[in-house]
Amino acid sequence: MLKQSLSQWAARLREWLEFATPVLDLAIRLHVARAFFASGLTKIRDWDTTLLLFREEYHVPLLPSSFAAAIGTFGELCFPVLLALGRASRFAGAGLAALNLIAVVSYWHVLHDQEAALQQHFYWGALLLVTLFHGPGKLSLDQFVWRRVKLA
Repeated sequence: MLKQSLSQWAARLREWLEFATPVLDLAIRLHVARAFFASGLTKIRDWDTTLLLFREEYHVPLLPSSFAAAIGTFGELCFPVLLALGRASRFAGAGLAALNLIAVVSYWHVLHDQEAALQQHFYWGALLLVTLFHGPGKLSLDQFVWRRVKLA
């Protein structure tokens, strides 16, 4: 009796979790996309300050500061849109993960002393890993296109 009751409860819980998983996938994608997109908007609002920061404060390895500013801003504005829509999601997630990693490396001289700021980058990285390993989920254009291709 107890075993059957626990089994029924576990089955209901599993059904609920399977129902909620696509919503969580979408929430993660939208949350990460919003943060990176907002950062990109901040950069284009005051491009002179952005160039100054990339020249004086951020130390992006191997790239000229103006090119690093342009490509970083482009990534922060384009990849989040793809991620939010769930289109080329793993590609967009990988691009944002690379931007996140480059930000940590480039700004390490400040971040290593600021625990909260460094943890924020780990947080974004962990959320991006969900999409990279799990995929965008059922509520995505990737899934919609994949279903259409399989039906054709």
